[in-house]
Amino acid sequence: MEAVNALVLLGNYVIVPGLAYGSQLGLSALGVTLIYGVLRFSNFAHGDTMAFGAMIALLVTWLLQSMEISIAPLPTALLALPVAIAGTALLVLAFDYGVYRHFRRVKASPVVFVIASTGVMFVMQGLIRFIVGPNDRNLADGSRFIVRARDFKDAFGLNEGLAIKASQVLTLGITIVLVLWLFWFLHRTKTGKAMRAYADNEDLARLSGISPQTVVMLAWTLTAALATTAGVLYGLDKTFKPLIYFHLLLPTFAAAIVGGLGNPLGALAGGFIVAFSEIGITYAYKRFLVYILPESMEPAGLVQLLSTEYKFAVSFFILVVVLLVRPTGIFAGRSA
Repeated sequence: MEAVNALVLLGNYVIVPGLAYGSQLGLSALGVTLIYGVLRFSNFAHGDTMAFGAMIALLVTWLLQSMEISIAPLPTALLALPVAIAGTALLVLAFDYGVYRHFRRVKASPVVFVIASTGVMFVMQGLIRFIVGPNDRNLADGSRFIVRARDFKDAFGLNEGLAIKASQVLTLGITIVLVLWLFWFLHRTKTGKAMRAYADNEDLARLSGISPQTVVMLAWTLTAALATTAGVLYGLDKTFKPLIYFHLLLPTFAAAIVGGLGNPLGALAGGFIVAFSEIGITYAYKRFLVYILPESMEPAGLVQLLSTEYKFAVSFFILVVVLLVRPTGIFAGRSA
């Protein structure tokens, strides 16, 4: 029974949150790797693209709630998601038309694109804060928990309970559907194969009759969809605050680089690696060890390698180690 309590405790605080957070990072990293694969630059405005999409979902959610429109017990933000994706896609396409297209025309180096994306990032940050401000906002409504800790304890007669939030199940389910669809699209459809051909060899793709502008527009649209979905799911699972998405840029890039920048499968795997590393290293294992160790060996301290305030340092450490040891990533994506 003690071992079961220890397992439930680990599931409640490490496994379930890690699956949800890893899914969110994986979706976000897919957007980063898609732009890198097609346009050959690292988009530093990606975190704020997530924030912008989540902001539109928040505004539409408020509008629907004021009209008493909902899909309870599911969150109303799911109804707002298509509108948020469309609005975010229009914004990133506008930035591509007004900023990035010029640099593609003059064949600027990737560093110039990175600097330009940093400028776009600051513009988006200002726009988001001007519209909704810098404070926390609540995206979630409807049923919050699918399984409650108290009910789980009562049902199985355990000391520890397992709580599973509706947002966590939605995150994992939507991620699975989107990833399967994306792989089908890239590998089975003519348009997806054209995108892959353009990413592999731009000049040869042009000679084959593939329209570069169509591929670029589609890449930005898919990236907007992935970033918005990740941003909304993160907001449902935790909270919406513009600065949080800026902070997510580091673990997102860490996930993309760990898996192999330019490799979609690697981006998803990297998301889970970074998520479980962050949560696992910052979790206090005292209660877990109390269950599995003899009483004489019970720890006195929290047995926590790092405080939760330093969880992004874990992403930074992973990023540095991978760049030093295996720059192409685990799945050998494109190297910069």
